[in-house]
Formats: sequence, C-alpha cells, structure tokens
Amino acid sequence: MPELPEVETVRAGLARHLTGRMVERVEIFDPRPLRRQEGGADAFVQRLTGRTFTAAVRRGKFLWLPLDDGAALVAHLGMSGQLLVHGTPGALAARESGDDAHAFLGDPDAPRVDLTATRAPLPAEDPDARPRHLRVRLHLSPIAGDAPGGAVLDLVDQRMFGGLRVTDMVPTADGAPGGAGSLAPLIPADVTHIARDLLDPHLDRPAVVAKMRHSNRAVKTLLLDQGIVSGIGNIYADEGLWAARVHGLRRGSALGPRVTARLLDATGEVMERALAAGGTSFDALYVDADGAAGFFARSLAVYGRAGQECRRCGALLRAETIGGRSHVFCPRCQTRPRSARA
Repeated sequence: MPELPEVETVRAGLARHLTGRMVERVEIFDPRPLRRQEGGADAFVQRLTGRTFTAAVRRGKFLWLPLDDGAALVAHLGMSGQLLVHGTPGALAARESGDDAHAFLGDPDAPRVDLTATRAPLPAEDPDARPRHLRVRLHLSPIAGDAPGGAVLDLVDQRMFGGLRVTDMVPTADGAPGGAGSLAPLIPADVTHIARDLLDPHLDRPAVVAKMRHSNRAVKTLLLDQGIVSGIGNIYADEGLWAARVHGLRRGSALGPRVTARLLDATGEVMERALAAGGTSFDALYVDADGAAGFFARSLAVYGRAGQECRRCGALLRAETIGGRSHVFCPRCQTRPRSARA
C-alpha cells in the first residue's frame, strides 16, 4: 500500500496540474470506489460538477483536493489506486520532453533516473480512450494549452480497496494547517481521527513519544497506528526500526525517551530520502500523477530482503510476524527483547 512518500509524490503532481481547474463533467464507469460517498454516485457527481480545485493536501496516507465551495474531494489509494492526470499543459510537456525531474521533491540538482520507460500509456489525445481498470474520470474545463481531446483526472484502481468521496471540511483541533499543501486550518470531517505525520512541522513529537512509551504494544505496531503518528506503513516501519537499531517486538513502555525520539527521527529521515527518489515502486501500480514510478526500492535496507546480508553488519536478515504484519530485521543490529526470545 502506498505510504507517505508515495502519496506525497502524487499530491505534488496533483497540485501542479489541478490547482485552479474546474470539473466540467464526471463519468463513473464503476461506482464501487464511491461506496463511502454519502448519497451515493449521484451525490458525488452533483457535488463535483462545476467546482474548482483550490489545492492538493495530504496528511499521512490521506489525500484531499479542497473545492471552492468549502468541501473537498478525498482520496485514499488503497492497495492499487492511481490518480492520473492527462491532457494538461504540464502533463503534455513532460510527455513530449521525457523529463521526469518535476516528479521529484528532492534536491533539484541531484542526478535523476530516466523513468520514461515506466510511464503508463497516456490517452490524453483521445477523450474516449479508457485505460484498463478506469473507474472514475473527471473532465476538466478547457484552458489554453490543453490537449485537443481535453484534460482529465482518472481514478484507475485494479483492486479497489481505496476510493473517492466528497465531504465537508471542519476546523483542525489544534488550529494549525490541516496538512501538507495548504495553510488552511481545515481537514475533511472523516479524516479527523488521523494523526499528524513525521514530516508535518506541526506534529507534537513529545506527545507522540509519550503515547508510545505509555503503551505495552510492540513498537512496530505503534508505528503503524495512524492515530498516534500517520503515514508509516510496513515498508518504512521496518526501515526506520533498522536505522534506529530497534527490534519491532520491543514494547513501547520498554523504550526510553531518547530511543523513542531516535526511532521517530530515523523513520522520518528514511521517508524524506524515499520522497526525494519519488517513493518506493515495486510494480506498475505505484506511480505518481504523471504515471512515473519511484526508485527508492533500490535503497531499501531490510524490507523485502529477508535472507540477504545486512547492509550494515553482514548478518543474514530474518523475517517474522508482528501483529499480523511481516517484520524483516537484522538479528545482530536489532536485538530481540528477552521476553520474545525462543
């Protein structure tokens, strides 16, 4: 499932292509991704048609596009969701030049990887073209520079664990901006239970440390709890734990405040490096708004590498299950707690 770096990469692309664009028409090819929409598919169409996107905002793994009437289009990508923009001037320029540098948020002078071969087919020149697994299409009101066939935002989703919905916005509990991409102290009403993430400057880190240290749950489970700190999934939990030399089975209450803070810092640093690489893509399902894949998978230290050598000490990495989720770790760098040893 896409985690913070992957969703942030998508958010940045949507902000670039969609801010200030109006939805002229909505096509629904499969209503299942709209199952959480109050009022159903008809309400979704009615609430979006004629509305203008004012920004693209993210908190953790949740993404929303504020609308000019005070509501927001909320998206969760689930296991395989893609929000792909076709036909806008920016998308056309990228396609013609093959330049994917705009897809990254890291150092603009850093070397780039040519992602042209990873792009999904772009149907911008044909408004009737339908990519496989296309569920919802938003047609944008035309502006100068759009493709002859028009500009669209597509929801393409193979497994359909995610979805779209239009919902009202409410003030944030702390009065700070709702998430990355907007200074407005607003958040979708059904996202208020999601905590701030490690890249959010308004995150109360001492409060997160305190919550983790007052829990007897395994620290990996705590990292995955979106109500404590959001945006971390299985990939970056394993990577952060390895970077901080902490085994995922250690209880939160057994960690000192410095170790807990170090773990949060290490996990945040891993996600920042992943973000600079466009996120982690294992297959064609993980792409940004332009259809380009991220390349952080090449830099993973432990996730997906069980049985291979630790990049730090050379010991063979092991895998086990914690709370129903796989956990890959180094038995030498990340000592298992005594109570968990066989």
